[in-house]
Amino acid sequence: MKKIIKTSQAPEAIGPYSQAVSTGDFVFTAGQIALRPGTNEMTEGDVAKQTKQVLENLKAVLEAAGADMSMVVKTTVYLTAPEHFAPMNQVYQHYFIKEPPARVAVFVKSLPKGALVEIDAIARL
Repeated sequence: MKKIIKTSQAPEAIGPYSQAVSTGDFVFTAGQIALRPGTNEMTEGDVAKQTKQVLENLKAVLEAAGADMSMVVKTTVYLTAPEHFAPMNQVYQHYFIKEPPARVAVFVKSLPKGALVEIDAIARL
């Protein structure tokens, strides 16, 4: 059985998808970009500032599902430029201090709303 996860503590979906879905022991989040909750406006600034907002959004969605960042088993990071990898990683490491999840990082031509970074996660409850 699947359960749709929705919280006002993270940006609303900007399309026909859910912030997250839980099924069995797993939570699958939608990709998060640096939209601010409540306004759905993009966080201004460099990739480090955007990464912090993205991870705060993911944290809020996971908490709404009854999970936390320590339960994340895999993330996918989408970046629009190779030079964004190091600054993203500097912020990312502060959210996954012990036993970081498996991760895939890919470079894409563009992301919604001009975002520099997007991250999704899979967590085990």
